[in-house]
Amino acid sequence: MSLPPSLGNAVNSWLIAFPALFSIINPLGASLIFAQATEGRTRKEVIELARLVALNSLAILLVSIWFGSWILSFFGISMNALRITGGLVVASRAWVMLQQPETSEARKEKQALQGGRTVAAPDLKERAFFPLAMPFTVGPGSISVAIALSSSCPPHMPAPDYYMGVSAAATAMGIVVAIAYAYAERIVSMLGITGARIVSRLAALILLAIGIQIFISGVQGVLVDTLRLARH
Repeated sequence: MSLPPSLGNAVNSWLIAFPALFSIINPLGASLIFAQATEGRTRKEVIELARLVALNSLAILLVSIWFGSWILSFFGISMNALRITGGLVVASRAWVMLQQPETSEARKEKQALQGGRTVAAPDLKERAFFPLAMPFTVGPGSISVAIALSSSCPPHMPAPDYYMGVSAAATAMGIVVAIAYAYAERIVSMLGITGARIVSRLAALILLAIGIQIFISGVQGVLVDTLRLARH
């Protein structure tokens, strides 16, 4: 039994977007640092904080997906230029993650722990957005991926179907973040530092391939536009 065309398009775009977002956010690796950042809090507080961080992260991703390319277009940046730039940013970010996962871990740890201090503010909402949602969970790299995805709709696919799939991928990513952070202590005991770095490298490899694919689609678009102008 085949899926309806619109649903099939949404599923295909979801399969493109979710691995990209999962790779750049790396919730399993980030959960190790989240466990340190919430050390000393009660179980109820950790779950509530994880939920708030996930909701804030989802909001940032959705805004980037829905309005990121429009804002850049407002400044006269073409979709193909955005794809090329976004692909390069994603690929370079993935390359750093692949070569030096320890550096990325140290940077995220500094963002989350706020100079060695655990999250101890009485107002959870204050810490749930900054620094735990942005830039710890969804930083410049994740926003770049979201904007690049928003501009990567295939020519043959209706835009509503594509954006539905990408938005669903962002929502699924928010759910994964909420679960990973809520059970951060269990993930720490299960993976350990070595396991987390293996996951980080695998995620970086996938992200590198996605970044190159986005870059290639941008170059192809430029070549097609150039050939059309040459014919006229």
